[in-house]
Amino acid sequence: MTTTQGTGKDTQTGGGTGGSAVADCVTGRLDSVRRAIAETAAACGRGDGAVTLVAVSKTHPAEAVEEALSVGQRVFGENRVQEAKAKFPALKDRFPDLELHLIGPLQTNKVKDAVALFDVIQTLDRPKLAEALADEMAKTGRRPRCLIEVNTGEEPQKAGIAPAEVEAFLTDCRDRLGLPVTGLMCIPPVDEEPAMHFALLAEMARRLGLAEISMGMSGDYETAVRFGATHVRVGTAIFGARPYPAA
Repeated sequence: MTTTQGTGKDTQTGGGTGGSAVADCVTGRLDSVRRAIAETAAACGRGDGAVTLVAVSKTHPAEAVEEALSVGQRVFGENRVQEAKAKFPALKDRFPDLELHLIGPLQTNKVKDAVALFDVIQTLDRPKLAEALADEMAKTGRRPRCLIEVNTGEEPQKAGIAPAEVEAFLTDCRDRLGLPVTGLMCIPPVDEEPAMHFALLAEMARRLGLAEISMGMSGDYETAVRFGATHVRVGTAIFGARPYPAA
């Protein structure tokens, strides 16, 4: 038996799923990802449950999420507030231990809905958003955990706080605004080796005393685990290619 943190229950791996059809469904792919995370973590001397798998269900239907829920997955990630609002309230009613992460950009006019729906907001990326989140949390008393998005590659077209500015931003978010900031996240540049970005983010989190490190996606999550990720965001490797509507 292998237990992956965030799955809600023990899930048996390595038996009973036989056949290529099962291996190519959500259940089979999820099982493979869980095993890869567990084996990589064990090889690094990290304990059972050290890494939370965030199953990224953006653009996939509620039925795909339900299949993952049926085999114990409980932590999911969505990019857009409106899509999550249409998909997850009914699922949360049926599965009260479901944890939903916002992993895409958050516009300030969507903050009210985001605070109401999400349990974790991984894309705290600018002072204006921090102010809006603090105001909404003060009004409602609901306080989803927040991760600061770090622009580790300092790409001008990409959102996120520059590495040199993270400490000051964190201090302002915590001390002045009272936001529950618990970690950092990053999306490395697509044309660079992700390992150096993962190493940078992990070192920053350690230096700042932040427990949560969200990094790694379908193509590089095992590397992220080796560099200390506490959360990996995996979509395509679990749910398959994203079903975008025809233009």
